[in-house]
Amino acid sequence: MDNIDLKLLSLLQQNARMPLKQLAQQVFLSSPATAARLERLEREGIISGYRAEVNLKKLGFPVIAFINLELRPDQKPEFYPFICSHPNVLECSCVTGHFAMHIKVAFDSTENLDQFIGQLQKYGSTETQIVFSTPQEPRGVDIEALLTNKGE
Repeated sequence: MDNIDLKLLSLLQQNARMPLKQLAQQVFLSSPATAARLERLEREGIISGYRAEVNLKKLGFPVIAFINLELRPDQKPEFYPFICSHPNVLECSCVTGHFAMHIKVAFDSTENLDQFIGQLQKYGSTETQIVFSTPQEPRGVDIEALLTNKGE
């Protein structure tokens, strides 16, 4: 990866729908050369997808919560299909510490969140935090800063 690839990644994180012609102008390449770079970045798995950011509150899901779940290793084969198929689960990570899973969810009501937590508790105990506000929404990574600080 060179500086042009890094610039393309930064631009796409800001606006994944930026037209190819505009991307090419920003990195001072032709459109075909830019398209070839994007295809390579996708093929290599560096670009893993393009997503729209959706306002969950406006869709009717104002209750965002983080749930920590205790889970024994032997439960993972049963738990993973359950958690991956549940439409209210936005993210699930296997983490270190007392709890094994950190789950981000969105619900239309605290009652439905409570019902979901009840389903989770068949796997182990839970601890839940409901989000009041999000001063920093999810964002892309500052690639230049990461690479600059990589050796530190």
